Amino acid sequence: MANDQRHTMLLYGSTTAGFKYCIMVALILAIASCNGPYISKKRGYFNIELPKRGYQKFEREGFPYSFEYPVYSQIIQDSTYFDSNPENPYWINIDFPKFGGRIFLSYKKIGGKALYRIKQPDGKYKDSFGINVFDKMVGDAFTLTNKNDVVSNSIKDSLIHTPNNISGVFFKVGGNAATAKQFFLSDTTSNFIRGALYFDVTPNADSLKPVQDFLQVDLEHIINTFKWKTQ
Repeated sequence: MANDQRHTMLLYGSTTAGFKYCIMVALILAIASCNGPYISKKRGYFNIELPKRGYQKFEREGFPYSFEYPVYSQIIQDSTYFDSNPENPYWINIDFPKFGGRIFLSYKKIGGKALYRIKQPDGKYKDSFGINVFDKMVGDAFTLTNKNDVVSNSIKDSLIHTPNNISGVFFKVGGNAATAKQFFLSDTTSNFIRGALYFDVTPNADSLKPVQDFLQVDLEHIINTFKWKTQ
């Protein structure tokens, strides 16, 4: 099947246990299916000054993944996780200084040790350790996205499968959500990464829409060029 053909599926509905199970089954089946780039529906842009598109490769020694990211962004090592160290050294941020935006990328090794920071009644966080289990990480991704229910007017889930045999789910959150675009990618057996786009401003869907639409293309490029080095 041609690579330029779309292979995305919009999934609407509740995030019950049954629905999450269907997502996990679909992800596993998608890995064996034909490949195609992830492309969302295009929308119109406001007439504002935006940088010329260009991309460069992120391929750091020792990292279990690589991808291409915009030349007008910066890769910064994520050194804190709720005032503690991240679970592993492969957590990075893609900063967009011009827009006051940032894509948080948090990597987890399936079957590896997990560190969770659980908020206590007094507001402090306590360490909790466990094992990274694929279905739990998928459930956590849906749970984190659905925390935007209070300010969102819609949450749409789109199944991803790219030419590089990368599978996952892309979330579009409507309304004044702080993280209107989120996703996760996994090979279901060894590697899992979650991404979320944040802006360092008070969320406002109308004022952020031009930048959100512009960065949507960059998010798609990051996803479509993403590769696991262990494959």
